[in-house]
Amino acid sequence: MVRFENVGMRYGAGPEVLRDVTFVLEAGSFTFLTGLSGAGKTTLLRLIDMMQPPSRGLVTLFGRDLSVTKRAEYPALRRRIGVVFQDFRLLPHLSAFDNVALPLRLAGRRESEYEQDVEELLSWVGLGDRMRAKPATLSGGEQQRIAIARAVVARPDLLIADEPTGNVDAEIGQRLIRLFAELNRLGTTVLIATHDRALIEGMRAREMRLVDGRLVEMRTQRP
Repeated sequence: MVRFENVGMRYGAGPEVLRDVTFVLEAGSFTFLTGLSGAGKTTLLRLIDMMQPPSRGLVTLFGRDLSVTKRAEYPALRRRIGVVFQDFRLLPHLSAFDNVALPLRLAGRRESEYEQDVEELLSWVGLGDRMRAKPATLSGGEQQRIAIARAVVARPDLLIADEPTGNVDAEIGQRLIRLFAELNRLGTTVLIATHDRALIEGMRAREMRLVDGRLVEMRTQRP
């Protein structure tokens, strides 16, 4: 599903943010990416989402070497990925419902086909009564839950999430992680960047740890 081989990443003439990072995410796997702020977690996720190329090394996504993949082919690959950004990236002129439904509309589906699914998903994340609210009227935690619902609504092949429970309380956080686990059970590969140890320890999942840009520990959670 995802393969990094000796990947390095630097911005401009600065030091490398990622150094010789090598790993594989198998299809259907569930993985946590951990590390302190500044360790390189967000940069790694940006490379997976093709927001920028690595400075060196090889990134392979869905069996495609991104270094030789044409940019015109990126949109089709991105449609297979659900992304939860730290800054939410909601469209301010759209309601909660319309923000979540956007990937389905872009895929050409009619509202009558997905209306119930979107409503049920918003209810699951605790926003059943805020479906018509615009992002500016919602709290940070509510906006984050909308961003998560938008990322998972189309059941992507790959879900990557950057601190998805950072702005919600523990109860909602556990509800969201159950949503990710169910999506994974249905076949989606999941990669979650987090520093929430309670979240990690509640799952039997692989953990990859970044320290100063290097992948120095890889371990699997045991029962």
